[in-house]
Amino acid sequence: MTAGFTPTEMMTVAASRALKSSDVCFVGIGMPSAACNLARLTHAPGITLIYESGTIATKPAILPLSIGDGELCDTALTTVSVPEMFRYWLQGGRMTVGFLGGAQIDRHANLNTTVVGPYDKPKVRLPGGGGAPEIAIACGEIFPPAIELRRSKIVSIKHRSNVSLVKHRRSRSVEN
Repeated sequence: MTAGFTPTEMMTVAASRALKSSDVCFVGIGMPSAACNLARLTHAPGITLIYESGTIATKPAILPLSIGDGELCDTALTTVSVPEMFRYWLQGGRMTVGFLGGAQIDRHANLNTTVVGPYDKPKVRLPGGGGAPEIAIACGEIFPPAIELRRSKIVSIKHRSNVSLVKHRRSRSVEN
């Protein structure tokens, strides 16, 4: 049944199925956006999508290319400033689900978004955590499958090179 589908496509569908109509999701571009919008268009029409750029309750007709895509503002209930979005919406505990990714993830859902290898001489330097620590703390649940498999062969490991984000909370089960 999985023939012809990539691992990223399978994770996108699995994440979509775990979302509920009552969820308020902090959405990123790529797989998180595809999963949330798939849920909105299939089984969770009441889901509220909030993108990092400050668009609230957006309902894009096409998947946005970036958080600055005009489609998000055009279809949003309202748009707020990024500081307001982080302070009031995210840090205020109004998000039920957040998506996070990284180059490495361990069995406890600790993420590495900093470097692979020694910090002073890494094999790979990554973009960093950005708002990930706030997302991990403030969202009710975290969906960690936002790791792009095409970019990294390292998905689940026993020991990360570095821990950028520590997350020891219960996550909703993502099943087929």
